[in-house]
Amino acid sequence: MTGRTFDIAVAAAGRSIVRVVGYPVFDDRITFLFGESGIGKSVISKALYGFMNSAELQIEINEKPYGSHLRDPWTQAIKRNSFFVFQEPSSHFNPLMTINDQLNEGSLAGMQEEDILSRLWRNSSTALIRKLLDVFPKPYRPSGGEKQRILLAMAFKRIDAWIASAPSGEPTYFVFDEPTGSLDNTYRNLFLELLFEKYMQKSFTIVIITHDYSIISEIYNRYRHLIDRVHFKELSRLDENRVAVHDFSAEEYLDWLAAPRPQPVKHLVVDPVLEIQPRFSIFGRRLAIYADSERTRLQPLLINKGDMVYLKAPSGVGKTTLAKIIMGIYRAEQFSMTLDGIAVTDRSAMSLWPSSIWGKRAGMVFQHADESLNLASTVRETFKGLPLKKRLSESALVNYLGELFDGRPVTGSFLRKKVAHLSGGQKQRLNLLRTLILGTGLIILDEPLNGLDFLSVKKVLGLLDEKRAAGVSLLMISHNEEIFEHFIDEENIYYLGEIE
Repeated sequence: MTGRTFDIAVAAAGRSIVRVVGYPVFDDRITFLFGESGIGKSVISKALYGFMNSAELQIEINEKPYGSHLRDPWTQAIKRNSFFVFQEPSSHFNPLMTINDQLNEGSLAGMQEEDILSRLWRNSSTALIRKLLDVFPKPYRPSGGEKQRILLAMAFKRIDAWIASAPSGEPTYFVFDEPTGSLDNTYRNLFLELLFEKYMQKSFTIVIITHDYSIISEIYNRYRHLIDRVHFKELSRLDENRVAVHDFSAEEYLDWLAAPRPQPVKHLVVDPVLEIQPRFSIFGRRLAIYADSERTRLQPLLINKGDMVYLKAPSGVGKTTLAKIIMGIYRAEQFSMTLDGIAVTDRSAMSLWPSSIWGKRAGMVFQHADESLNLASTVRETFKGLPLKKRLSESALVNYLGELFDGRPVTGSFLRKKVAHLSGGQKQRLNLLRTLILGTGLIILDEPLNGLDFLSVKKVLGLLDEKRAAGVSLLMISHNEEIFEHFIDEENIYYLGEIE
């Protein structure tokens, strides 16, 4: 096995963005790279690939100016032979070109995509796929999951070109940055299946940046024959400016998942907190809640005191939309629920939510911390203005933050730090704590594990389990199916689908 190691330093206006020593690239092997959001995984990969702008950033690789790296034969070869699947698919499509035209631009021209698209769309009809290819992309069309798969299809076309024409021994560096962030497990597994089929035809260097720890189970269950070619790595923070790369123990994750799950406290009196009638409509779409994964049995979504309930559906179906209807952010065309004794319908006055629900009966942890927090505020200011029952002193806030933050960063200087300067994982933990501190009877959590490393995942789940043991009701929305199916009783799992 051959490879290279890199010392990488990236800074902007004198402020360090990431600094790592001995970052490995394993030739013709598969590397899964974990670590909290914002720690530098994407920046490191883009720097190695040659995507960084040296006019705006100060970049050194192996203690040499970035230009030396760009001129290196290895860098030039990987750019010639490889493909980079970016994290946010929406920002990488040209709205003035059809999807089909973009699938056949530049180096992607001449390679057939019919089989690739069929596999990624679960053998959907040619007519359905052709209809999608004729679309001029817009922010919400195609869906996030469809855009993700289109980018993956582009990568697979490039892989096919490599297999067909490139000589063995030529360096490659195929990077998949959060390739399954908008996909459920079914589509994630289709992607892995196709990727590993291509890899077995002719090996190439693969780096998969992900927060999806359940991908480990899929590798061990279906691709154990590839384990000796797989590296699990994780970035962790050494201090404010430096990160380290180390082995991630797949066995630790699998053992944690296999351990007996905590048993929820059984409340003697059934006390409904939220009940949603199964049929509702919004934005001209009719949706329904079901008790079974086949979506044949309509059932009201019921959350009793101390319940943790999991709502499942593919990306784009409407899980977040339903959460925002509950919170009064979206107004449905047809809707009925009872929340802590208050009957709410699509005809309820919008004044009901600020007067009786927000921060009183229900709180919501939104999916994207950057959109939920004021990036210009400090950590301390994030908690000002909340409808708390008693004043929050600085010492009390430090103790509270310590539930999810290590003791080291929770200092006065950390409280004065701008939210914009936190890592993605730190923002997500702050996003969670800001809602949990309200003490509402119902908390809706939309992708609460977004951007967290494994240690933080375990801490968050432990904290949530403490909340439900204390009688707090939790509605979970997440693509982390393996983890939440482990923690939540089957009768508390509901399925959302669109009524044709």
